[in-house]
Amino acid sequence: MNYRTDKYGNKISILGYGCMRFPRKLGQVDTAETERQMMAAYEAGVNYFDTAYVYGSSEAVVGEIFAKNGIRDKVYIATKLPHYLVRKPEDMERIFTEQLERLRTDYIDYYLIHMLSDIGAWEKLCGMGIREWIAGKKASGAIRQIGFSYHGNSEMFCRLIDAYDWEFCQIQYNYMDEHSQAGRRGLNYANRRGLPVVIMEPLRGGKLVSHLPEEAKRIFARYPVVHTPAQWAFRWLWNQPEVTCVLSGMNTMDTVQDNIETASTVEVGELGEAEEVMLREVAAAINANMKVGCTGCGYCMPCPRNVDIPGTFAAYNRRFAEGKLWGLVDYAICTAMRQTSTAASNCIGCGKCEAHCPQQIPIRAALKEAADTFEGPLYRTARWVVEKFKLF
Repeated sequence: MNYRTDKYGNKISILGYGCMRFPRKLGQVDTAETERQMMAAYEAGVNYFDTAYVYGSSEAVVGEIFAKNGIRDKVYIATKLPHYLVRKPEDMERIFTEQLERLRTDYIDYYLIHMLSDIGAWEKLCGMGIREWIAGKKASGAIRQIGFSYHGNSEMFCRLIDAYDWEFCQIQYNYMDEHSQAGRRGLNYANRRGLPVVIMEPLRGGKLVSHLPEEAKRIFARYPVVHTPAQWAFRWLWNQPEVTCVLSGMNTMDTVQDNIETASTVEVGELGEAEEVMLREVAAAINANMKVGCTGCGYCMPCPRNVDIPGTFAAYNRRFAEGKLWGLVDYAICTAMRQTSTAASNCIGCGKCEAHCPQQIPIRAALKEAADTFEGPLYRTARWVVEKFKLF
């Protein structure tokens, strides 16, 4: 395993374990399989594990696995304060205490303000005393390092970097988002300020691996150096010394092993201009077919009208990347083949989803387009059959 250091000299594995998408069984987290995969990663040298208060049972599962295997003091835990749930100063302490209990620990190595995407949100927290609260937690050792995770443009990211004496940060970054979100400009700015940068969405919610358009596959196939699409995406990130750690939401043992192999063999500088050009061609091929830039993060959920927003957009993008049939099949599975419809046409335009979307997608308009595309006679017949015969 390769490691890079933070500003205090701690060695962090360049591959971090993202704990939002654990394997599931019968609708619940498969704790046994999750433990098997997490421990395999740990034994191979992964020491950075990222979770959050709003990731369902994730914190509790992580805490249970680390306590059971006696490795809490051998790993770095990163978790997040959901500032959007903080209504009064007491909420910070309540949430943090609950997180410690879930994680079965008395300190957090890397604590982030979750989805801090504008200076106004930070100023609001400052008005509730978050600076003093952080200072107290750091003085007691309950928080070792403080940072924030970010979705938004590079200009606001740089303003937030300058607003406080942060010790690390986390951004969405990949070869598709090189010049969007915080982007390369934000990465370099944080690095110049001495901040370690943790990367999320390296595969854009899996879209840089699954359902690639045929032209993108052909570009990879004809390149003389052979890597899988996932390996190319990770190697592009690790080629940049400004990147400290890249999170991967691993939920199969094959993925764990493949990512470990890549993280153990990659070297800074191994990708040159030819590889950069090739990946720009791949990005252009993907953009030519993608209709909605959704990463499937789920921050838009739950929808008050039960619309499966990430599922709808995944199907919509697949329809244009791989053809009408596959898109319609995916859409029917995620919306019609359910006890209660989760169709895009259920949307009433309340806008709640857009307020929480890190990608700033015009979700309401995109849902209408998806409904117009998919919900024709064939789809309506399928939904009628499901309701008539109570198939689900």
